[in-house]
Amino acid sequence: MRIIRDYQYVRPEDRGASVAIGNFDGVHLGHQAVIELAHKAAPEAKLGVLTFEPHPREYFAPDAPPFRLMSAEARASRLEKLGVQRLYQLNFNTALASLTPREFAQRVIVDGLGLCHVVVGADFCFGKGRAGSVADLKAFGAEMGFGVTVAELLEAGGEEISSTAIRTALSEGRPRDAKAGLGHWHRIEGEVIGGEQRGRVLGYPTANMSIDGLHPPAFGVYAVLVEVMDGRHKGKYHGAASVGVRPMFDGQFPNIETFLFDFTGDLYGATLSVGLVEYLRPELKFDSLDALIAQMDADCTQARAILSAL
Repeated sequence: MRIIRDYQYVRPEDRGASVAIGNFDGVHLGHQAVIELAHKAAPEAKLGVLTFEPHPREYFAPDAPPFRLMSAEARASRLEKLGVQRLYQLNFNTALASLTPREFAQRVIVDGLGLCHVVVGADFCFGKGRAGSVADLKAFGAEMGFGVTVAELLEAGGEEISSTAIRTALSEGRPRDAKAGLGHWHRIEGEVIGGEQRGRVLGYPTANMSIDGLHPPAFGVYAVLVEVMDGRHKGKYHGAASVGVRPMFDGQFPNIETFLFDFTGDLYGATLSVGLVEYLRPELKFDSLDALIAQMDADCTQARAILSAL
């Protein structure tokens, strides 16, 4: 998969794709259906996704609480697994945000990327002030020579599948419900960073990762599926992870600390993908380190049982 970040500088071989347009935060089942429609609309064309970085919501409200389900890197990795060949990850800036709907269609879709077909959700809006509607896009497509398909909103269990609903499930400690909408376990991906190494003292060395910029799931302990994505320990593991601020040690900044079962080795600098499977308990402050260790023993026993039954 190739990533194109500027619609004004596009190689000939990167033009002519059939694309799904959207933010694709989480790459949930609804997003996957839109991508599949883009493939079916023009199976002979390259399959693409047109999205924006930073997320427009981050651009217009930079001080709002973190809401993203995944980083841009994790999104790209997930899209590549779905067979996307061209990711048009356009830089969302003042110039792009200022384009009228007609200018967006002409300059970006036609002149810049030369797209043959676009697929959007039924609630899609585009252009300055979100003034462009699906009807406008269809009219521009007929006029400018690109196809347009409108994907109906997907439902599961009688409820619309959306990134908002998935965020709510995660906030409430319901990772299995989040999976029902995502089509995969919700994963936190990132580089293992240095910690305070208290886990080693407690007998539970952990791989620490920042969750800065991401929507925080319910703080607490989870049974997790772990993939070490690079380095000499590359592979898949079971484990238990704690998400939160570590109240036992007066932490201030939330992170995720993951203990890999039956693993020995150094993971500093490696990229981990941690899939949340089951919420075991909330964060707690214990009266002693012995009480904490006893609870961690119980957490890992419970997590092992849950994961072995998958």
